Amino acid sequence: MPTMPAFIYGTAWKASATATLVKQAITQGFKAIDTANQPKHYLEEAIGEALKELSQQGIERSQLFLQTKFTPANGHDEHIPYDPNAALKDQVETSFKSSLEHLKTHYLDSYLLHGPYGWPGLNEDDWQVWQAIERIYESGQVKSIGISNVNIEQLELLVSKAKIKPMVVQNRCFSRQGWDKAVRDFCRSHNIIYQGFSLLTANPEIFGHPAVQEISTRLDKTPAQILFRFAIHLGIVPLTGTSSKQHMQQDLEVLRFELAADDVDKIKKLP
Repeated sequence: MPTMPAFIYGTAWKASATATLVKQAITQGFKAIDTANQPKHYLEEAIGEALKELSQQGIERSQLFLQTKFTPANGHDEHIPYDPNAALKDQVETSFKSSLEHLKTHYLDSYLLHGPYGWPGLNEDDWQVWQAIERIYESGQVKSIGISNVNIEQLELLVSKAKIKPMVVQNRCFSRQGWDKAVRDFCRSHNIIYQGFSLLTANPEIFGHPAVQEISTRLDKTPAQILFRFAIHLGIVPLTGTSSKQHMQQDLEVLRFELAADDVDKIKKLP
Protein backbone atom coordinates (compact mmCIF):
# COMPACT_ATOMS: atom_id res chain seq x y z
CA MET A 1 0.00 0.00 0.00
CA PRO A 2 1.36 3.47 -0.88
CA THR A 3 2.23 5.95 1.84
CA MET A 4 -0.74 8.25 2.34
CA PRO A 5 -0.01 11.92 3.04
CA ALA A 6 -1.15 13.15 6.45
CA PHE A 7 -3.61 15.69 5.03
CA ILE A 8 -5.91 15.40 1.99
CA TYR A 9 -7.44 18.09 -0.19
CA GLY A 10 -11.07 17.31 -0.99
CA THR A 11 -12.65 18.54 -4.22
CA ALA A 12 -16.41 18.17 -3.69
CA TRP A 13 -18.66 21.07 -4.66
CA LYS A 14 -15.90 23.09 -6.35
CA ALA A 15 -17.66 23.17 -9.75
CA SER A 16 -15.92 25.44 -12.27
CA ALA A 17 -13.29 26.45 -9.70
CA THR A 18 -12.04 22.86 -9.34
CA ALA A 19 -8.95 23.11 -11.56
CA THR A 20 -7.83 26.44 -10.09
CA LEU A 21 -8.26 25.23 -6.51
CA VAL A 22 -6.48 21.92 -7.10
CA LYS A 23 -3.51 23.74 -8.62
CA GLN A 24 -3.51 26.15 -5.68
CA ALA A 25 -3.73 23.34 -3.11
CA ILE A 26 -0.87 21.37 -4.64
CA THR A 27 1.23 24.51 -5.04
CA GLN A 28 0.70 25.27 -1.35
CA GLY A 29 1.94 21.80 -0.42
CA PHE A 30 -0.93 19.30 -0.51
CA LYS A 31 0.19 15.96 -1.91
CA ALA A 32 -3.12 14.07 -1.76
CA ILE A 33 -6.28 14.80 -3.75
CA ASP A 34 -9.67 13.21 -3.09
CA THR A 35 -12.44 13.13 -5.68
CA ALA A 36 -15.20 10.86 -7.05
CA ASN A 37 -16.62 9.96 -10.43
CA GLN A 38 -19.85 11.68 -9.42
CA PRO A 39 -20.51 14.69 -11.71
CA LYS A 40 -23.29 15.80 -9.36
CA HIS A 41 -20.68 16.88 -6.80
CA TYR A 42 -17.22 16.50 -8.38
CA LEU A 43 -15.44 17.35 -11.65
CA GLU A 44 -12.76 14.71 -12.17
CA GLU A 45 -11.95 16.07 -15.63
CA ALA A 46 -11.01 19.45 -14.17
CA ILE A 47 -8.60 17.74 -11.76
CA GLY A 48 -7.00 15.97 -14.69
CA GLU A 49 -6.50 19.29 -16.49
CA ALA A 50 -4.94 20.77 -13.34
CA LEU A 51 -2.57 17.82 -13.01
CA LYS A 52 -1.58 18.15 -16.66
CA GLU A 53 -0.68 21.81 -16.15
CA LEU A 54 1.22 21.04 -12.96
CA SER A 55 3.23 18.31 -14.70
CA GLN A 56 4.43 20.96 -17.15
CA GLN A 57 5.69 22.88 -14.11
CA GLY A 58 7.68 19.91 -12.83
CA ILE A 59 5.13 18.40 -10.41
CA GLU A 60 4.90 14.80 -11.58
CA ARG A 61 2.09 12.31 -11.08
CA SER A 62 4.40 10.13 -8.98
CA GLN A 63 4.66 12.91 -6.40
CA LEU A 64 0.91 12.90 -5.75
CA PHE A 65 -1.62 10.60 -4.08
CA LEU A 66 -4.84 10.38 -6.09
CA GLN A 67 -8.00 8.91 -4.62
CA THR A 68 -11.39 8.61 -6.30
CA LYS A 69 -14.58 6.62 -5.82
CA PHE A 70 -17.18 4.46 -7.53
CA THR A 71 -20.57 5.97 -6.76
CA PRO A 72 -23.68 3.73 -6.91
CA ALA A 73 -26.42 4.85 -9.30
CA ASN A 74 -28.64 6.18 -6.50
CA GLY A 75 -25.91 8.68 -5.62
CA HIS A 76 -26.09 10.38 -9.03
CA ASP A 77 -28.38 12.81 -10.76
CA GLU A 78 -29.09 12.29 -14.47
CA HIS A 79 -25.35 12.46 -15.27
CA ILE A 80 -24.25 8.90 -14.53
CA PRO A 81 -20.79 7.94 -15.86
CA TYR A 82 -21.91 4.39 -16.75
CA ASP A 83 -25.00 2.51 -17.87
CA PRO A 84 -27.11 2.06 -14.70
CA ASN A 85 -28.83 -0.92 -16.34
CA ALA A 86 -25.56 -2.77 -16.91
CA ALA A 87 -24.29 -5.51 -14.61
CA LEU A 88 -22.75 -4.05 -11.46
CA LYS A 89 -19.26 -5.34 -12.34
CA ASP A 90 -19.52 -3.52 -15.67
CA GLN A 91 -20.66 -0.33 -13.95
CA VAL A 92 -17.57 -0.43 -11.72
CA GLU A 93 -15.19 -1.20 -14.59
CA THR A 94 -16.65 1.57 -16.78
CA SER A 95 -16.55 4.11 -13.96
CA PHE A 96 -12.97 3.19 -13.08
CA LYS A 97 -11.75 3.44 -16.68
CA SER A 98 -13.37 6.84 -17.12
CA SER A 99 -11.78 8.01 -13.85
CA LEU A 100 -8.36 7.10 -15.24
CA GLU A 101 -9.17 9.04 -18.41
CA HIS A 102 -10.49 12.03 -16.50
CA LEU A 103 -7.46 12.17 -14.21
CA LYS A 104 -5.00 11.52 -17.04
CA THR A 105 -3.27 8.69 -15.22
CA HIS A 106 -2.78 4.95 -15.72
CA TYR A 107 -3.16 4.10 -12.03
CA LEU A 108 -4.75 5.32 -8.81
CA ASP A 109 -3.35 5.32 -5.30
CA SER A 110 -6.73 4.65 -3.67
CA TYR A 111 -10.16 3.61 -4.96
CA LEU A 112 -13.23 3.62 -2.71
CA LEU A 113 -16.80 2.41 -2.84
CA HIS A 114 -18.59 5.70 -2.19
CA GLY A 115 -21.15 4.07 0.07
CA PRO A 116 -22.77 0.67 0.63
CA TYR A 117 -26.04 -0.35 -1.04
CA GLY A 118 -27.38 -2.16 2.02
CA TRP A 119 -28.31 -0.88 5.48
CA PRO A 120 -27.59 -1.52 8.28
CA GLY A 121 -25.56 -4.43 6.90
CA LEU A 122 -24.39 -5.30 3.40
CA ASN A 123 -26.45 -6.84 0.61
CA GLU A 124 -25.67 -8.83 -2.54
CA ASP A 125 -25.06 -5.66 -4.57
CA ASP A 126 -22.33 -4.64 -2.12
CA TRP A 127 -20.55 -7.97 -2.55
CA GLN A 128 -20.75 -7.82 -6.34
CA VAL A 129 -19.34 -4.31 -6.41
CA TRP A 130 -16.62 -5.13 -3.89
CA GLN A 131 -15.55 -8.15 -5.96
CA ALA A 132 -15.27 -5.88 -9.00
CA ILE A 133 -13.12 -3.48 -6.97
CA GLU A 134 -10.98 -6.42 -5.81
CA ARG A 135 -10.37 -7.40 -9.44
CA ILE A 136 -9.21 -3.87 -10.24
CA TYR A 137 -6.82 -4.05 -7.30
CA GLU A 138 -5.50 -7.41 -8.49
CA SER A 139 -4.89 -5.91 -11.94
CA GLY A 140 -2.38 -3.50 -10.39
CA GLN A 141 -4.20 -0.39 -11.58
CA VAL A 142 -4.93 0.75 -8.04
CA LYS A 143 -2.65 0.50 -5.03
CA SER A 144 -5.25 0.46 -2.24
CA ILE A 145 -9.01 -0.02 -1.97
CA GLY A 146 -11.58 0.94 0.60
CA ILE A 147 -15.04 2.19 1.42
CA SER A 148 -16.69 5.46 2.45
CA ASN A 149 -19.79 6.28 4.52
CA VAL A 150 -19.69 2.93 6.29
CA ASN A 151 -20.98 1.87 9.71
CA ILE A 152 -19.29 -0.53 12.10
CA GLU A 153 -21.56 -3.49 11.23
CA GLN A 154 -20.86 -3.10 7.51
CA LEU A 155 -17.14 -2.71 8.05
CA GLU A 156 -16.93 -5.79 10.27
CA LEU A 157 -18.78 -7.82 7.64
CA LEU A 158 -16.53 -6.60 4.86
CA VAL A 159 -13.35 -7.37 6.76
CA SER A 160 -14.56 -10.80 7.86
CA LYS A 161 -15.78 -12.03 4.46
CA ALA A 162 -13.96 -10.12 1.71
CA LYS A 163 -11.17 -11.80 -0.21
CA ILE A 164 -9.20 -8.53 -0.15
CA LYS A 165 -9.83 -6.48 2.97
CA PRO A 166 -10.47 -2.74 2.82
CA MET A 167 -7.33 -0.70 3.39
CA VAL A 168 -9.00 2.71 3.70
CA VAL A 169 -12.20 3.98 5.34
CA GLN A 170 -13.48 7.52 4.77
CA ASN A 171 -16.32 8.73 7.01
CA ARG A 172 -17.98 11.93 8.11
CA CYS A 173 -16.79 12.49 11.66
CA PHE A 174 -19.18 13.76 14.37
CA SER A 175 -18.07 14.72 17.87
CA ARG A 176 -21.47 13.66 19.22
CA GLN A 177 -20.69 10.12 18.03
CA GLY A 178 -17.31 10.06 19.73
CA TRP A 179 -15.60 11.06 16.50
CA ASP A 180 -16.77 7.74 15.00
CA LYS A 181 -14.97 5.87 17.75
CA ALA A 182 -16.24 2.36 17.01
CA VAL A 183 -15.17 2.53 13.38
CA ARG A 184 -11.88 4.25 14.22
CA ASP A 185 -11.01 1.65 16.84
CA PHE A 186 -11.83 -1.17 14.45
CA CYS A 187 -9.70 0.44 11.74
CA ARG A 188 -6.78 0.81 14.14
CA SER A 189 -6.95 -2.84 15.18
CA HIS A 190 -7.06 -4.00 11.55
CA ASN A 191 -4.43 -1.64 10.10
CA ILE A 192 -7.01 0.28 8.06
CA ILE A 193 -6.34 3.96 7.41
CA TYR A 194 -9.18 6.14 8.67
CA GLN A 195 -9.94 9.37 6.80
CA GLY A 196 -12.32 11.92 8.31
CA PHE A 197 -14.28 14.51 6.35
CA SER A 198 -16.55 17.39 7.39
CA LEU A 199 -14.54 17.74 10.59
CA LEU A 200 -15.36 21.44 10.82
CA THR A 201 -18.80 21.69 9.21
CA ALA A 202 -20.18 18.64 11.05
CA ASN A 203 -19.06 19.95 14.44
CA PRO A 204 -19.92 23.67 14.77
CA GLU A 205 -20.66 23.24 18.49
CA ILE A 206 -17.08 22.07 19.06
CA PHE A 207 -15.54 24.54 16.65
CA GLY A 208 -16.93 27.43 18.68
CA HIS A 209 -16.68 25.86 22.13
CA PRO A 210 -14.95 28.00 24.80
CA ALA A 211 -12.48 25.19 25.55
CA VAL A 212 -11.36 25.09 21.91
CA GLN A 213 -11.26 28.88 21.81
CA GLU A 214 -9.03 28.89 24.91
CA ILE A 215 -6.58 26.39 23.39
CA SER A 216 -6.63 28.36 20.15
CA THR A 217 -5.75 31.61 21.92
CA ARG A 218 -3.10 30.01 24.13
CA LEU A 219 -1.30 28.34 21.21
CA ASP A 220 -1.88 31.22 18.79
CA LYS A 221 -3.59 28.88 16.33
CA THR A 222 -7.01 29.09 14.70
CA PRO A 223 -9.86 26.90 16.00
CA ALA A 224 -9.75 25.05 12.66
CA GLN A 225 -6.07 24.28 13.18
CA ILE A 226 -6.80 22.99 16.68
CA LEU A 227 -9.53 20.64 15.44
CA PHE A 228 -7.47 19.32 12.53
CA ARG A 229 -4.50 18.72 14.84
CA PHE A 230 -6.83 17.03 17.35
CA ALA A 231 -8.07 14.73 14.58
CA ILE A 232 -4.53 13.75 13.69
CA HIS A 233 -3.86 12.91 17.35
CA LEU A 234 -6.88 10.57 17.17
CA GLY A 235 -5.33 8.77 14.20
CA ILE A 236 -7.54 10.45 11.60
CA VAL A 237 -6.22 11.54 8.21
CA PRO A 238 -8.26 14.74 7.78
CA LEU A 239 -9.75 16.15 4.60
CA THR A 240 -10.14 19.85 4.01
CA GLY A 241 -12.11 21.42 1.21
CA THR A 242 -11.22 25.05 1.80
CA SER A 243 -11.23 27.46 -1.13
CA SER A 244 -8.99 29.92 0.70
CA LYS A 245 -5.26 30.05 -0.02
CA GLN A 246 -4.65 31.33 3.52
CA HIS A 247 -6.63 28.47 5.03
CA MET A 248 -4.76 25.96 2.88
CA GLN A 249 -1.51 27.27 4.35
CA GLN A 250 -2.93 27.21 7.87
CA ASP A 251 -4.27 23.68 7.41
CA LEU A 252 -0.86 22.36 6.41
CA GLU A 253 0.75 24.09 9.40
CA VAL A 254 -1.03 21.61 11.69
CA LEU A 255 1.61 19.08 10.65
CA ARG A 256 4.22 21.25 12.37
CA PHE A 257 2.85 21.44 15.92
CA GLU A 258 1.25 19.13 18.47
CA LEU A 259 -1.36 19.39 21.19
CA ALA A 260 -0.61 18.46 24.78
CA ALA A 261 -2.25 15.23 25.93
CA ASP A 262 -4.42 17.24 28.34
CA ASP A 263 -5.76 19.37 25.50
CA VAL A 264 -6.54 16.30 23.40
CA ASP A 265 -8.45 14.77 26.31
CA LYS A 266 -10.27 18.04 26.95
CA ILE A 267 -11.58 18.20 23.36
CA LYS A 268 -12.37 14.49 23.34
CA LYS A 269 -14.61 14.91 26.40
CA LEU A 270 -16.57 17.90 25.13
CA PRO A 271 -20.32 17.15 25.09
